[in-house]
Amino acid sequence: MTSGERDPGAGRQAAPGGLVFPMDFPIKIMGHNRLEFEPQIIAVVRRHAPDFDLATVEVRQSRGGNYLSLTVTIRAQSRAQLDAIYLDLTRHPLVKVVL
Repeated sequence: MTSGERDPGAGRQAAPGGLVFPMDFPIKIMGHNRLEFEPQIIAVVRRHAPDFDLATVEVRQSRGGNYLSLTVTIRAQSRAQLDAIYLDLTRHPLVKVVL
């Protein structure tokens, strides 16, 4: 590498389980189909990932219409950040499953 080149691995950090941070990380959240579900879930994600881009949100409704699934992709900075998001999401009263 010459002095003008940047190391593509610079600033990246490996975590147990083979995850290398920072990285784009999708999170799928399933819960009750309520008007408040999507905005409340996005608020939880934004609390932990303020740079989260709404354009990454994918919304799907269950066949019967009783449930929604949101897939959000964040730029994860650490395993601790992911753990905190998962913990907050699983504690939310409208959430049934987080993957």
